[in-house]
Amino acid sequence: MSPLAVGAAPTPAELGATPQEWLGRLGGPSLFRVPGRDRTRSRAVVTLLHGNEPSGIRACHRWLSTGATPAVDTLFVLGAVAAAHRPPGFAYRMLPGSRDLNRCFRAPFAGPEGALAAAILAAIDAARPEALIDLHNNTGHNPAYGVGTVVDAARLRLTSLFATRFVHSTIRLGALTEAAAGLGAVTIECGRAGDPAADAVACAGLDAFLSAADLELDAAPATAMTVLVDPVRVAVRQGVRIAFAELPAAGVDFALRSDIDRHNFEPLLPGAPVGSLAAGAPWPLVARGADGEDVSRDYFVADGSLIVTRRAMVPIMMTTSVDAALADCLFYAARQR
Repeated sequence: MSPLAVGAAPTPAELGATPQEWLGRLGGPSLFRVPGRDRTRSRAVVTLLHGNEPSGIRACHRWLSTGATPAVDTLFVLGAVAAAHRPPGFAYRMLPGSRDLNRCFRAPFAGPEGALAAAILAAIDAARPEALIDLHNNTGHNPAYGVGTVVDAARLRLTSLFATRFVHSTIRLGALTEAAAGLGAVTIECGRAGDPAADAVACAGLDAFLSAADLELDAAPATAMTVLVDPVRVAVRQGVRIAFAELPAAGVDFALRSDIDRHNFEPLLPGAPVGSLAAGAPWPLVARGADGEDVSRDYFVADGSLIVTRRAMVPIMMTTSVDAALADCLFYAARQR
């Protein structure tokens, strides 16, 4: 039995009054195809690969509730439905004891999350969409931006429907858009989860993506795009205890400012403070790029009790959630092209 329920396009009545009501009716990972005005082509919309990132499902629910017809056949894929629906709603990235679904889109596709990722990829491959967008949120304050495995006209054009920033990442984590790179796929980070502005970005961009008869994927974006390249993933070294607070803090090795996410997409010069290290605490950071080597000491240095930047960088996806930092990473450090 497939872990992905495949059904007919929902009617406005079947969607319920709210996204949470709809998720309760779905019960689990779901896929459906909405017929378009042009039945010879297709596009794909993926959301809820993380259950605590609601802007995408809210945008899909709003758009589907209108009963509109998309320009071309559109495949909708909803991933971590159970995690998103679990009370109090949109609180769990994945269910306790489960793996991060958006780290499972590569062989060997082990366990239930791997099986679901394989089923999603098979369905997308069968549909052969001309474009794919994967809608996400961040846990920290961020402007909207896109992420892709290469910098090309198609990805910049798709990103421009939502944002004016694009991050070119060659780091491989097992994400959907890495596996679907041949389809011109982009990840869209709409902004902070729970922020009405992020929901508005998702709604406006989805409208544009679904309604355009021609996405003009070989044309330059109509607006100027900022491109960031060569990100390294900055994570907490295993066993290091962290907090977003000022030191001293009981039981904490490394403290980062509680408003550190305000630096997202802001250029940082060498010497910018990142956090405070407790006396006798171990080096707190691991930073890896595409080759997997730890380059944290190339990017950061101890200055007394402070950890400061060693080189200029642009931080992306800085979080102020301890759970998010330990489960994923603190942030990515990139440079502007």
